[in-house]
Amino acid sequence: MFVALGITLFYIIFVWFIFFKAQWLKFNIVWGIVSFWVGAHLLLIFLVALRFFQPFSIDSHVVRSTIQIVPKLTQPTILTEVLVEPNTPITKGDPLYRFDDTVFKLAVENAQAQLVAAEQNAKILEQDVIASTEAVERANAQLAYAMTQKARYENLVPAGGARQDELDRWNEQVTEDQAAVKQAEANLRKAQLAQESQIDGVNTGILQAKAQLAEAQYFLDNTTIYAPESGMIVSQQARPGLVVGDIRLGAIASFVTEDSPYILATYRQQNLKFVEPGQPVEVALDLYPGEILTGKVEAIWWATRQGQYLPSGRLPGFELPKIPGRIAVQISVDVPEGHTFPAGGHAAVAIYTGQGKSFEFLRRINIRLYSFANFIRPLDI
Repeated sequence: MFVALGITLFYIIFVWFIFFKAQWLKFNIVWGIVSFWVGAHLLLIFLVALRFFQPFSIDSHVVRSTIQIVPKLTQPTILTEVLVEPNTPITKGDPLYRFDDTVFKLAVENAQAQLVAAEQNAKILEQDVIASTEAVERANAQLAYAMTQKARYENLVPAGGARQDELDRWNEQVTEDQAAVKQAEANLRKAQLAQESQIDGVNTGILQAKAQLAEAQYFLDNTTIYAPESGMIVSQQARPGLVVGDIRLGAIASFVTEDSPYILATYRQQNLKFVEPGQPVEVALDLYPGEILTGKVEAIWWATRQGQYLPSGRLPGFELPKIPGRIAVQISVDVPEGHTFPAGGHAAVAIYTGQGKSFEFLRRINIRLYSFANFIRPLDI
C-alpha cells in the first residue's frame, strides 16, 4: 500500500517539477493526455490489489433450504383443511394440510380383517398337520391289519381252512390300504409344507397381511402433512377442494426452513486466487442500509455449468461463453437478533484474505459507501 502511494506521490511531484517548477517542458493538451494516461495506469496498482486481496461481489443472495411439499397418496384425494397461514413461523411437527381419509380408513380396516384371517389360517394349517398325522397313523394301522389277515389266509387256504375268494379279498384290501397310506402321507407332506412357509418363524401369510396393513396405515397417516422442519410456507396457494394424488406430479407448496441460511456470492475466477475457507467477510445487506454484518467464508464451489456435459448423442461444442463462468462462494453470516434474513435477499460481500492488509481500509470504505448508498438507491420516489 505504502509503495503504491509512494509511487503515485513521486509521479505527481515529478510531473509538477518537470512542467511547472523547472519548466523543462511546456505543458499542453498532448502532454496532459500522456500524463493522465500514465497516472491512470499507476492507479491500477490499487485496483489489482483490491481485486485479488479483498475481492468484492454485488452478485450475492441469501439462500435458504426449501422443501417441496408433495402429498404421498395412492389415488386422487380432496384437500379438506389448510392448517397453516402463509408467512407464519411453524414448528417442526405442526400439521400443515389434511386430506379426505375415508378411502384410506377403509383400506386400513380391510387390511386388519385380512390380518385376522391370515392368523386364523395359520392356526388352521397347524390343525391340518395334526389331522394329517393322525390320518397317516390310521392308514398305517389299517394296512398292518390287512397285512396280518392276508398272511393268515395264505396259510389257511392251502390247508383247506378257508376259501380262495377270502384270500383274494384281503389281497385287494392290502393294495387299497397301501394306496391310502401313500395318499395320507402326501396330504401330511402338503400340510407340513404349507405350515413351513415361514420367515423367522412367522407364517408368510401373516407377514404379507401385516405388510399390507402397514402400507394402508402409512397412506392413512399421510392424509395429514406435518412440517418437516421449523420454518414457514411463503406462498400459500393450496385451498380446500384441491385434488391431489397419483395424477399430480408437482408439489402443492414450498416450505422454507429457518435452519442454516447462508449467502452465495459469485466472483470472477481470477479474483479467488487467495480466497480460502475461514477468511473473514463483511456483508452489506440491502434490507439494512448503513449496516455492515460480519461472517466468514464457508466453502468455495469449484464448479460451474460450463464444466458440465450431460450424456447425449451430440458432440460437445467448444464455443467461447459470452460471460466467463463465475465461481460461487458460500458465506455464513452473523445475523444480529431481531434481524430478518430473507431468502433471495440481495447483498454485497467483501472478503478479506489477510494479504495486502494495507489496502483493506479502501475496501472497508467501499462496502460502507455501498451500504449507505442503499438509503437512496434506487432513486425512485
